[in-house]
Amino acid sequence: MKRITLALTGASGMAYGLRLLECLLRTGCKVDLLLSQAARIVARQELDLQLPSGNAEVVEFFDKRYAGHKGKLAAYGKEEWFAPAASGSNPADAMVVCPCTMGSLAAIAHGLADNLIERAADVILKEKRPLILVARETPFSLIHLRNMTALAEAGATILPANPGFYHRPQNVEQVIDFIVARILDQLGIAHELMPRWGETPLT
Repeated sequence: MKRITLALTGASGMAYGLRLLECLLRTGCKVDLLLSQAARIVARQELDLQLPSGNAEVVEFFDKRYAGHKGKLAAYGKEEWFAPAASGSNPADAMVVCPCTMGSLAAIAHGLADNLIERAADVILKEKRPLILVARETPFSLIHLRNMTALAEAGATILPANPGFYHRPQNVEQVIDFIVARILDQLGIAHELMPRWGETPLT
């Protein structure tokens, strides 16, 4: 069972993160979910989703939402320094920040580690595990690009939420799945979210 740390920050694109969470749980992953307060606000704004405040309630909420999944979910707040993700003695197999604000990306690039999301990313980098940042901003400023360059040089994967359309998506869900499929590919997790290049397009 792969253990993945998934952080949801306050960037637009919460549907990407929640669809990724669903896919990870349905494929049997153990997920350490890190939620920022801004992510809760975005979930309500974009998806009319009121996420619970307590960790146990968050787990119960998603276990019910994705009923029948084969994975294991744990949730942590931004100040929970005793969470497994906070220490290099217990790193996850990989970490994804999805969606990732430019503020979070900058903090990670400069090693600030002022909250659990930033510390968990710092741990993943120093332990040389895969770190995937799903940047959701446009256009990028020179500061954004320099921060991304620093992270790429440190070993992170910058995976902007820029969907392709060669699979001829018929709805928003298929556009979302394009990005989630690319993240799962980076994590080495099998999926059937969409045909690959050269395969029959969705109809």
